Amino acid sequence: MSTSIAQTAEHVHRDDVGSRLGMWLFLFSELLLFGGLFLLYAVYRSEFPGDFHFAAATLDTSVGTLNTLILLTSSLTMALAIASLRSGSLRASNWLLAITVSAGAAFMVNKYFEWSAKIGHGLYPNSDELVMRTPGENVFYGLYYTMTGVHGMHVLIGMGVLGVLLCMQMRKPRRSTILAGDAARSLVLPGERGVVSYARITLVYEENAEIVERGVPRLENAGLYWHLVDVIWIFLFPLFYLIS
Repeated sequence: MSTSIAQTAEHVHRDDVGSRLGMWLFLFSELLLFGGLFLLYAVYRSEFPGDFHFAAATLDTSVGTLNTLILLTSSLTMALAIASLRSGSLRASNWLLAITVSAGAAFMVNKYFEWSAKIGHGLYPNSDELVMRTPGENVFYGLYYTMTGVHGMHVLIGMGVLGVLLCMQMRKPRRSTILAGDAARSLVLPGERGVVSYARITLVYEENAEIVERGVPRLENAGLYWHLVDVIWIFLFPLFYLIS
């Protein structure tokens, strides 16, 4: 009897080029959003230069610098996670991805304490303390909370996406079954008891290669989004923390 091999495989339609194009279009819409906010900032900055300069002096530059270093580090680990997955090192990619998510969490924790300190001093929109100050300072803090708040929402979304991808990469690989026909010999399968006839051998293996193949395009798209979040902060940091 001739040997026949049948392997059940799930057909999954993939369009990596289309997904990457869709991500670039989405990032372009994000640039339009933040570009409008930056334009609004520039208009009011030119109208109230002195008030913006004075209000920026109340922000903690050390916290902003720390958050900048955190996000720059997360961009590095994100790029390394993608490179590791491309090379087939799934374990290293998982660790680097976990570090990236942790860096995003550290950024949000620092932002929480920074906002809490400002709110504790009454420096938030429509507060009694801020209403007593100049119109320019009110505009500055309005833009500060709006722009850093929208950016913080994007960081949280990015953390959620990366967390989902990390769980997908860490899940137990699906097992495949290969049925073989008659053969002239028998084999001892690892982990099995005794000798198993080659007439019906079940070969069990971990499909890390499949996870890597499917995971690279998804992780690359998520990396593009995360790098955009980092680049946006690179512009927000000097606009709010260094103008004083």
